[in-house]
Amino acid sequence: MNRDWIATARTLSQAVPYLQRYTDAIVVIKLGGHAMGSDEAMEVFARDVVLMQQVGVNPVIVHGGGPMINAMLDKLGIESSFVNGKRVTDQATVEVVEMVLSGLVNKRIVQAINRQGGKAIGISGKDANLMVCDQTNADLGFVGTPAEMNPKVLHALFDKNLIPVIAPLGAGRNGETFNVNGDTAAGAIAASLKADRLLLLTDVAGVKNADGEVITELKAQQIRDLTTEGVIAGGMIPKTETALDAIEGGVRAVVILDGRAPNACLLELFTEHGAGSLIRGD
Repeated sequence: MNRDWIATARTLSQAVPYLQRYTDAIVVIKLGGHAMGSDEAMEVFARDVVLMQQVGVNPVIVHGGGPMINAMLDKLGIESSFVNGKRVTDQATVEVVEMVLSGLVNKRIVQAINRQGGKAIGISGKDANLMVCDQTNADLGFVGTPAEMNPKVLHALFDKNLIPVIAPLGAGRNGETFNVNGDTAAGAIAASLKADRLLLLTDVAGVKNADGEVITELKAQQIRDLTTEGVIAGGMIPKTETALDAIEGGVRAVVILDGRAPNACLLELFTEHGAGSLIRGD
């Protein structure tokens, strides 16, 4: 008998306890970075999402799209200004942001999942007032912070066996459209669903200690201590802050993992060792 078949059968057998653990679980996945840049990586990701649903998980995809937005702004000749390193999102810019996120990027992910046999549907935080936002800072223009979440639409999609793919745009209280940081949006959506897991796919292996080694499991207080010590720094700070906010909001655990690794989500959910850094509350 083919050894590869035997190894595959053994892997499936070992996965059974983990498959059972996540039956009917809600798993929110923030998709960004390398996994969005390559057609091959997108195909692998989409196949994993479909498999997750087939074994009983309710997956929710929240995506970013910064590089695609930058490319379209350049193409249209729309110049950006920045305040403390953050892009000012004026009316012209937010229109491009919505066009790219809700159109180009969102539908690419939807099509990828559908090609693998899933039934994905693309929405944004504006649909059914899923994510009502307040303006984050007047100096930044149409940049929003989630203030009120209405996840009933997502539960309705679960009931229809549909996979939500969500663009991080929010509805303002006065009819505005707000651009929301992708990690922030994913955390708010996961908290509103009381998700079992929030997976933040990045271009790094996870949270690292002072020696540069990935820490496989952390408590919330460890995150705070490592941040104070300067071990957690740069782009990892907003991701860990998102993780802490999500856990405080009711998410069971958050995992920061490398979206470049093949089958990263499956490795995290359905194997003993998982992947990346698992963060739990204290």
